[in-house]
Amino acid sequence: MSATNFDVVVIGGGPGGYIAAIRAAQLGFNTACIDEWKNGKGGPAPGGTCTNVGCIPSKALLQSSEHFEQAGHHFADHGIGLKDLSIDVAKMLGRKDTVVKQNNDGILYLFKKNKVTFFHGRGSFAKAAEGGAYEIAVAGDKPQTLTAKHVIVATGSNARALPGAAFDEDRILSNDGALRIPSVPKTLGVIGSGVIGLEMGSVWRRLGAEVTILEGLPTFLGAVDQAVAKEAHKAFTKQGLKIELGVKIAEVKTDKTGVSVSYTDAKGGAQVLECERLIVSIGRVPNTNGLNAEAVGLKLDERGAIAVDDECRTNLPNVWAIGDVVRGPMLAHKAEEEGVAVAERIAGQHGHVNFNTIPWVIYTSPEIAWVGQTEEQLKASGRAYKAGSFPFMANGRARALGDTTGFVKFIADAKTDEILGVHIVGPFASELIAEAVVAMEFKASAEDIARICHAHPSLSEATKEAALAVDKRTLNF
Repeated sequence: MSATNFDVVVIGGGPGGYIAAIRAAQLGFNTACIDEWKNGKGGPAPGGTCTNVGCIPSKALLQSSEHFEQAGHHFADHGIGLKDLSIDVAKMLGRKDTVVKQNNDGILYLFKKNKVTFFHGRGSFAKAAEGGAYEIAVAGDKPQTLTAKHVIVATGSNARALPGAAFDEDRILSNDGALRIPSVPKTLGVIGSGVIGLEMGSVWRRLGAEVTILEGLPTFLGAVDQAVAKEAHKAFTKQGLKIELGVKIAEVKTDKTGVSVSYTDAKGGAQVLECERLIVSIGRVPNTNGLNAEAVGLKLDERGAIAVDDECRTNLPNVWAIGDVVRGPMLAHKAEEEGVAVAERIAGQHGHVNFNTIPWVIYTSPEIAWVGQTEEQLKASGRAYKAGSFPFMANGRARALGDTTGFVKFIADAKTDEILGVHIVGPFASELIAEAVVAMEFKASAEDIARICHAHPSLSEATKEAALAVDKRTLNF
């Protein structure tokens, strides 16, 4: 087999793509991965949106801003005194860039370790080849054409722009620009109160910006269990985030000094938000531009996503698609699971992805995490259920941390006690949700979790107590 002929070629090196390539190589396939992301020096930066301008850099900035907030507002409670507290934004951004590069380099190392051939450039379909294979063009510094028996498309998604307000990444920012604002703005507007809007709004609010979030929907975090959403809204408002719901954006104008957003509020009143910068986070769209899908007849759906079945098969034989570019939640870990499953399906195995046990996390403070169905969804479906909650204010470890906001909520089937959903708002919710995911994947009951010994003192005790609360027998509240 020549250097340009492969069993599997993956287009896209984000969480879904690079994981799919590694798993395919582990299964014995001669595998290549194509990715076009560049670092500041023009070199390869695999990892996609998640690593370069999404999950990883946002968590780095959230951590930095959390340290700043703790030092400015909470260290005194521990007897720690500070004078002349300041923030060096350039250094903070530099640390973020270092964290990103470490992840980029880690992926390149994993390719080498697993004998995945990496091509730096933009991958696209050229044409169908003989024997059911496909020719894949790599555009970049070294253009070339690869031949693949199987193709996995993992090209991710792009930020959705507001009509009439294109991203310039200076005044009107996508997630990319929001991660590299050079100095703390006095005023910051955010359109959209989803994950990106809340996380980025939280970063710059902690550092001193006056942040206003404009949300078109009448409810806050409509996809989240509403008891959790209510608690989170109360916490964010107390912190200083101004959140307006039910607004309708009329016009966005920019000049050299800032942005002017004209909108109608929930009561129908005309309003204007003046801010130095504006983050627009109103969702993401599948990235299929430039894929040249028409060259091979690859079918797209009405959203521009690649049409796939439940096993990520496209309309073309031996062409698969995963992650943000297909149906389902746009989550890095969902893409990873699909990548592994597709590689195993190519090998004749039975890859597994359970959408019902995919966890969701918003990395604000308090963190928000959930898996399974909300109470509102269960009411709408008519399924009989029972629920129980336990507050972090009654948890010894949370008191010691000085972070007692929020609670853990369990929802179980009224008859079988099978766990149907777990919803957490509070400290380290992103870590605590893992136990719930495992429990639901194995069809555990609330009683199963209630009977398991949890370490003391730990935040996880709140999970056990919430499971006990389903049967109204908490021990510490």
